[in-house]
Amino acid sequence: MSRKVALITGSAKGLGKRTALTLAEQGFDIALNYVHSEAEAFSLRSDIQQRGVRCIAVQADVSRREQITYLAGQVEERLGTIDILVNNAGPFIRERKPFADYSQDEVLEMIEGNLVGSLLLDRLVLPGMRKKHWGRIIHFGFGHAAESRAWPHRAVYAAAKTGLVSFTKTLAVEEAPHGITVNMVCPGDIRGGNKEITIEEARELQDGQTPLGRPGSGEDVARVIAFLCHEDSDFVTGNIMDVSGGLDPVRPWIKPS
Repeated sequence: MSRKVALITGSAKGLGKRTALTLAEQGFDIALNYVHSEAEAFSLRSDIQQRGVRCIAVQADVSRREQITYLAGQVEERLGTIDILVNNAGPFIRERKPFADYSQDEVLEMIEGNLVGSLLLDRLVLPGMRKKHWGRIIHFGFGHAAESRAWPHRAVYAAAKTGLVSFTKTLAVEEAPHGITVNMVCPGDIRGGNKEITIEEARELQDGQTPLGRPGSGEDVARVIAFLCHEDSDFVTGNIMDVSGGLDPVRPWIKPS
């Protein structure tokens, strides 16, 4: 029996990379996706192949509609039907600025990359999942995204992701009869190299912002995704899951003692 195929967008580095490694360890064939990080993607591809599963790397920008079609087509041609889709990729502007200071191009890039791209890629994989009567779709959000609160200086990103919250819940209901689950994972403020470390490594570090007292790790997020992709997780759908150590990125937080 052939292995299930998992496509993780934006997976050459960061949370996508840790997710790809975790799903490979679970026995899934992996399709990596990157835009600029070719060297990292090819290195990760070799690492994953050594774990005894198939792995390919496809260059495509999920904020560009024609490249989304190319990405899905390449994965299906080279690995087969996409059984698991993890929509991790999405642009983020680190600079804090009010909405009035955004350019039109920045607004469109954020909406296309964080909302429209996920919708269009989901649409492309649904027929294959329906045919198999099995599928797992995972979207990425941010902590407390389900509450649709005001997030000053993050207006466009927040609008795109909270729109994706509603879509996640709607698609979960529509696709449940077809054996497809749809959920959203909302990481806390996991930055830099912490996106690729293990939980054990994170426990050796201190974080003065997260109430838990340690920073989040890539493994914290990846293990939740692996759970959602499990055969027996079919009753878990339409959920928006915070993986944040108690950190609220929008409102003031309580520092750990």
